[in-house]
Amino acid sequence: MAEHYGCAVLPARPRKPRDKAKVEVGVLISQRWILAVLRQRTFYSLADLNAAIRQCLERLNTRPLRQAKKSRREMFDTIDRPNSLALPQRPYEYAEWYKAKVSIDYHIEIDNHFYSIPFQLIHERLDIRMTASVMEAFHKGERVAAHVRSYVKGGYTTVKEHMPPSHRYYAEWNPARFIQWAGKIGQATSQLVERILSTRTYPEQGYRACLGIIRLERHYEPARVEAAAKRALKFNTCSYRSMKSILSSGLDRQYDSSEQPELPGLPPHQNIRGQEYYQ
Repeated sequence: MAEHYGCAVLPARPRKPRDKAKVEVGVLISQRWILAVLRQRTFYSLADLNAAIRQCLERLNTRPLRQAKKSRREMFDTIDRPNSLALPQRPYEYAEWYKAKVSIDYHIEIDNHFYSIPFQLIHERLDIRMTASVMEAFHKGERVAAHVRSYVKGGYTTVKEHMPPSHRYYAEWNPARFIQWAGKIGQATSQLVERILSTRTYPEQGYRACLGIIRLERHYEPARVEAAAKRALKFNTCSYRSMKSILSSGLDRQYDSSEQPELPGLPPHQNIRGQEYYQ
């Protein structure tokens, strides 16, 4: 910010008010000439309060100083204003920088939101600049994408120009192939993947979740992944995070009473005493 406005920052030591004596005096003067004057008044709107503060501030700035024999405004116009730099064309905007890798669905995840990147940069690592209003992606110092920042958790911001022709970036990546891969684990897993792809505006937006679900087979037995998929379908929690939570907490191994088959009654036997025996 200092570089943006062409100024220098001289930090004061903590708990050392004498390091910034002029600032402390300015606070004291403002309290006396503004807060003290308005402390007994009641305001019913912010506009009225600002108008009253503006009057007090104008009176303070035009009041002649004892030693200088000039007002603060006169000293500002004769000393500060002629030596001040012109303001930049754009105001300073705070930004945070991240590193992100473009996933197979040509999106990057920043602050739990997914932004599209040109599909030619799949698997590339980008520099991400985030402000309160804009997300910018840079590849080797060149800006390759820019989006209005979204605060929707789990949402997608997709530009059609970033998509490959026919919404496919490689011929082998398509919804049918993901469903086929999931089918090798089990029917429920295949149904789960199909449901995830069908609920997205573009199927490509579900590739990341589907690929994560299929890769769970590397860490868990296929039977457990299939049981977790059945549970996710039953409770309509169709997502990769839900599947991972079910498996990590062992919910896939819990007995489901609703699916218990009804046991048949005991057959008649001479060694089994009926209820008549106890009457």
